[in-house]
Amino acid sequence: MSDTETVEMTDPVEQSVGGKGGHLLRRAFHVSMSFIPFVYYLWYEPLVDFLSDISNLSWTKEKIVSIGIIVMAIGEGIRLKLGVTIYGQRKYEAHQVSALVWGAFGVGMTCLYAPSAGIGFAIIISLSLGDPLLGELRRKGMDENKVMLYGSLLLALIWSGSAYWSDASWWMVPIFAPLCVLAEKPRLRFIDDNATMSLIPLAVAMVFAPWL
Repeated sequence: MSDTETVEMTDPVEQSVGGKGGHLLRRAFHVSMSFIPFVYYLWYEPLVDFLSDISNLSWTKEKIVSIGIIVMAIGEGIRLKLGVTIYGQRKYEAHQVSALVWGAFGVGMTCLYAPSAGIGFAIIISLSLGDPLLGELRRKGMDENKVMLYGSLLLALIWSGSAYWSDASWWMVPIFAPLCVLAEKPRLRFIDDNATMSLIPLAVAMVFAPWL
């Protein structure tokens, strides 16, 4: 793979607008995405009813996610046109699609197309908790093999929880936990690992969907 297609590892604190504070805000926002599947799959009715009442339109949770992706894409286009970054973003994101938008796009697509709620839960929480863990372990200088091992163990717990409490299958645990970790590993210029960590497992889950 050519140098123009990959990026080198950088210190996320040094690259963050706002330094350590911006980095911590970024991590906190990442972890907060864990609430999204709960809202989308379990607590969506009040929001759908509210939007339907005030707009006199027939809303669904899928329509809300769809319009959210569209608005986000338009907003990101404007931000890139202006070449600005906000607190918590990385400096180089002034000229490329931000990790925040890539992550939101991946989460949105997972909500719309995950074969089941349990799979959607597991993919999104694997991203929201797994990505910060992997990043912080690397930042501390941990050996890459240990990073992959600890990441896989955490994500195995997440997928096991989804299999126990929801409708994900147990056989998915040993496949999708390491898959989600591996999906974070590529360092590509044209797509952030916030997207690959959700879209790659989503694509594989869709392939397996007829057998679930």
